[in-house]
Parts: sequence; C-alpha cells; structure tokens
Amino acid sequence: MMKRRTAREKALQAIFQIDMNKEAPEEAVRNVLNGQESDEYLEKLVKGTAAHLAEIDGMISRHLEHWTLDRLAKVDLNILRLAAYELMYAEDVPANVAINEALEISKRFADEKSAKFINGVLNNMKNTIQSS
Repeated sequence: MMKRRTAREKALQAIFQIDMNKEAPEEAVRNVLNGQESDEYLEKLVKGTAAHLAEIDGMISRHLEHWTLDRLAKVDLNILRLAAYELMYAEDVPANVAINEALEISKRFADEKSAKFINGVLNNMKNTIQSS
C-alpha cells in the first residue's frame, strides 16, 4: 500500500493525462504506476474524479473569482479537481487534510502563486460544502 500523499501525486499525474490525452482512467493509472502494484486510494481518486468531473468542474467554476476553467494552468486545474473530489466525495478525509495535501502537492508540481490561489479556491469551496 502506498502512502496517501504518493497516491495523490500519482493521481494528479493520471488525471493530468486524462485531461491532456483523453486517456481512460484505468490506462492513466497503469501509466503512472510504471509497473508498480496499484493502490486502492489511487484508483479511488482517479476513477472518482473522472466519474464526477462535470460536478467537480461546476463546483470549481463557481468558486473562481475573475477566472474561467480554461484560463487556469492545467496543473492548477487538476490539483483543484483532485482536492475538490476529496472535499465533495471522500467522507473519510477531513476537509483541512484535503486542502493541506493539495497545497503540498502544488508546491511540488506548481509554484508559490499557484499554492496561494489553490488555497483560496479550496477554502471557499470548503465553506460552501460545510454550509450546505
């Protein structure tokens, strides 16, 4: 079993591939595993995000101020998608954990400005979800 952070990083890479290359979720997961054994949480993140993409993108769109999805950097968009999936559908993951993990991953795959931006969008989403 891989650590959840590793699963999230690999899930980000898989979701990025699905977004860019229109790959099937199973194929994208296989590609990022590079022959490693698969992981239940990785599969759940990738398949769940892919299955709920319309709802997730709708939620992100409603929380972007002065931005549209197609103007976001692809890495930022897919980090937001992954975290939004956890906020909206992963009941065993506390909201603050989902947000902190997204920020750690953005530090590795994006830049400082992205981390601030992602933090703001995700905190707004968390507040919307918790008040509904």
